[in-house]
Amino acid sequence: MIDNRIKFRHLQTFVEVARQKSVMKAAQLLNISQPAVTKTIRELEEVLGVAVFERDGRGIRITRYGEAFLKHAGAALTALRQGFDSVSHAVHADAPPIRVGALPTVSTRIMPRAMTLFLQEDIPARIKIVTGENAVLLEQLRIGDLDLVVGRLAAPEQMTGFSFEHLYSEQVIFCVRAGHPLLNEGSAVFAALERYPVLMPTRASIIRPFVERYLIANGISALPTQIETVSDSFGRAFVRNTDAIWIISAGVVAADLDDGTLTSLPIDTSETKGPVGLTVRTDAIPAMPLTILMGTIRQAAREVKSG
Repeated sequence: MIDNRIKFRHLQTFVEVARQKSVMKAAQLLNISQPAVTKTIRELEEVLGVAVFERDGRGIRITRYGEAFLKHAGAALTALRQGFDSVSHAVHADAPPIRVGALPTVSTRIMPRAMTLFLQEDIPARIKIVTGENAVLLEQLRIGDLDLVVGRLAAPEQMTGFSFEHLYSEQVIFCVRAGHPLLNEGSAVFAALERYPVLMPTRASIIRPFVERYLIANGISALPTQIETVSDSFGRAFVRNTDAIWIISAGVVAADLDDGTLTSLPIDTSETKGPVGLTVRTDAIPAMPLTILMGTIRQAAREVKSG
């Protein structure tokens, strides 16, 4: 349990004395008197119940208890400075942009609402939203070109160095235009699939393994006419004007299903369901605008779940 008697000045003074190995030098840098430094260190030692410094000839040296406390005190000061800088940058609008990678499943369903909520916070921050294949977005997150990826949970081997926060689950559907011939096929849908062009997720897509396992489980080892794409704009335009079948995450076409321009084939794809959420680097501390944006994404996701 953290003792509420420990104040910022205790940490700041302790760290500076440890760095300088001198009360006098620490006092000069902190612009306070030597007795004030000594008093502050004694207060800290009283709270901790141990000595953090000891005499070493005419000077001082840090004790083993002090060494143990130093790394935590230093980390706490760093976190506080980063928090201050984060707020300061946000207020003065001079921070670098927040860079978000969003898979198509959330680009059309979650992010517009999340951004609307974010703008209502009146934070002068710049937002950059990019879409692409999951593997590409995760690599950009890994090297620091993105601050956040919103989409499906990646395979375990791809999640090293990342943390994932689950928001909701979503399944893959087989989507066609309104009035498509297959809508009248009933239970014979799978047997008739080979008669139509099929838009498939690319091999690098995160949902591709789910789709392949689902097709194999339903007796389909190959489809004669496949078009691989992650472009939702192409998929939407092509399927609306042809008899093609679009295998896609439900969130990408949620609005099209709602307005009736597209519909899903009457087959059970619940086994393709997977978690959708926020992926960040475990070693990164989010700036204040990013923290707020993540909050609005969570709210948008809750609205989708309850809607």
